[in-house]
Formats: sequence, C-alpha cells, structure tokens
Amino acid sequence: MRIRSHSESHIVELDDGSRWQIFPGDLDLTLNWKPETEIVVMPADDDLSSHVLVGGDAKVRVIGDGESWPVREVKSALKEG
Repeated sequence: MRIRSHSESHIVELDDGSRWQIFPGDLDLTLNWKPETEIVVMPADDDLSSHVLVGGDAKVRVIGDGESWPVREVKSALKEG
C-alpha cells in the first residue's frame, strides 16, 4: 500500500482508506515517509499497539484512528525509550 495522506504527524491514511494513529515514540521514524513509500500493515505482537506499519526502513506501532492508547503502557514505553 502507499500513503494517501500524512498531513497530521500522528495520523497516516493509506490508499486502501485505512487510517492509523502512530505511537508517539515512533513519530520520528516516519519523517522520511513520502507518498510513494510502500507500506505493509502487519498485526502487532505486543500489548501497546494492534498493528505495525513497515516501510521506508521503519517499523512503527499503530492503532486504528479513533482508538485510544493504553495510558500506563505508553508512559512506561516512553520512559524506557
């Protein structure tokens, strides 16, 4: 898939119409993403996110747009770096 829109730093919309919230600690990994970047959506194997987006030499944790991040887990992950 390719990126349809990435106008908000924490939201990416793919050309299939799916919209994803990027994990706050992974935002910097998406800075080089361009509309032509090939993105693969894969199920996540962690407690923090439901899926990962893989593309442009980056693997970022995401949840569906409109979902909420688990606050304790996010704080813990951000503290750990």
